[in-house]
Amino acid sequence: MLRVEGLVVALQGRRVLHGISLAVAPGEVVAIEGPSGAGKTTLLRAIAGLVPAEAGRIVAPETALVFQQHALARRLSARDNVLVGALGRIGFWRPALRLWPVAERAEAMACLARVGLGALAGQRADRLSGGQRQRAAVARALMQRAPLLLADEPVASLDPENAAAVLALLRDLASHGGRSVLVALHQPELARRYADRRLRLEEGRLCRR
Repeated sequence: MLRVEGLVVALQGRRVLHGISLAVAPGEVVAIEGPSGAGKTTLLRAIAGLVPAEAGRIVAPETALVFQQHALARRLSARDNVLVGALGRIGFWRPALRLWPVAERAEAMACLARVGLGALAGQRADRLSGGQRQRAAVARALMQRAPLLLADEPVASLDPENAAAVLALLRDLASHGGRSVLVALHQPELARRYADRRLRLEEGRLCRR
């Protein structure tokens, strides 16, 4: 599903990733561990096509990226934030006029229900708790119908209970949805609990565990 071969990335003239190679299979959760500044975010952004590669090869399907700070529009409802995930396939003019297709509205509600937020669909994002916002971000990723989910420190700012809930959700999406999940984490105990495999990134290089 995802294959990275010899990936090299430089930012502002400084090499950040040095020949990274990895693979993630359908239904698999792979955790990337490492200290701050190791290159975890850059790796995910490069796979998502948001950062150019200097060298190497990335073979990946359509991807959805869950950001550390969820990146929701605070004044929009949870449902409208999730609907944003459909923009890539339906265009912008109808949403600009708030003319979301009925099928897309129904799918957004199904995605919210999948993450346990069906009852809060009409709630503004800025009135959701941190854990609820992160689950809404996962629902938006589901709305993109991407077979590869990339999650950048998705539980860094959450309490242990909400962190476990979000990672359990990602685990379920892989196990029962057939998605590939690559998640950056800095909590080894959570990686051990929810990931099939753990990789470690230090100073832009993958290290043997």
